[in-house]
Amino acid sequence: MSSGKKDVGVDLGLTDEEKNSLHRIARTVIEKKARGEQLPSFDVSEGKLGEKRGAFVCVYKQGMLRGCIGSLEASEPLATTVEEMAEAAAFRDPRFRPVTQDELPYLDLEISVLTPLQQISDPEEIEVGKHGI
Repeated sequence: MSSGKKDVGVDLGLTDEEKNSLHRIARTVIEKKARGEQLPSFDVSEGKLGEKRGAFVCVYKQGMLRGCIGSLEASEPLATTVEEMAEAAAFRDPRFRPVTQDELPYLDLEISVLTPLQQISDPEEIEVGKHGI
């Protein structure tokens, strides 16, 4: 039985494993940097994680926004974009002070992956709730 609720958004084609990898990358970057530790290199250049995609990473502390930075389009693979945006959201969002090591247990992350930009010829092609509006 249908709930009558219309699906919104676009299927990004990311597997659960790819989503988990992005989350692991973002969390590792934030935790290592907050502790002053060396960042590992992430070998995730294959599949969707190797595609050039924009992404936003938002950091929340106990449900409150703690930082959010993103890029609409990227010249780097998605995994690299998420790595860079996670670092920026946690340590360079000008609205907040940098994340500290003491805050790490209280942080939650939200990653929004964007589809590649697509040129349109008519504004009627845009669907509210589906195309980022």
